[in-house]
Amino acid sequence: MIRVTGIALALSLALSLFGSLAMAAECPALLDFSLPPLRGGDPVNFCETYRGKVVLAVNTASRCGYTPQFKGLETLYQKYKDRGFVVLGFPSDDFKQEYSEAEKTAQVCYLNYGVTFPMFTKTQVTGDGANPFFKRLAAGTGTEPAWNFYKYLIDNRGLVREAYASKVAPESTELQRAIEALLPPESTSAAH
Repeated sequence: MIRVTGIALALSLALSLFGSLAMAAECPALLDFSLPPLRGGDPVNFCETYRGKVVLAVNTASRCGYTPQFKGLETLYQKYKDRGFVVLGFPSDDFKQEYSEAEKTAQVCYLNYGVTFPMFTKTQVTGDGANPFFKRLAAGTGTEPAWNFYKYLIDNRGLVREAYASKVAPESTELQRAIEALLPPESTSAAH
């Protein structure tokens, strides 16, 4: 009996290890990244958290003429989140319009605009110092953010599909159609 249990335990461990390796191999290169959330805490592993989702990644700033887009981004998130969509916000001072204090940035996002989608710690999104995620987004589209609230649409396989200039509002028909084209039909997700 001990021998069978030992074999079963060894088989279980081998399957667990194989499953972990298979999951690691499935991580799209774009999502092989971690960053702490805006209000602190452990870094979020993008592969573990966002793999399989349609993602809209946005570099944000609290003191910009486009800052009111937070409201539209939150509306998009609420509209599509149950279908596998997420907005990811990346505060950046690359264009000199972000607070140096994380708590001031958090106040703008969470209190002033009611943001519930994930926001991350302030990070660089342009140039040689850009974080690896934004370097990959720029490489995948051939363009890095030209200003705050630049948007990148990523499909559920972790491939960047399109970049949108700051002036493209979250409520725009163009952006919403592109998101909907990447999501499962509403009836399919409602059945689950």
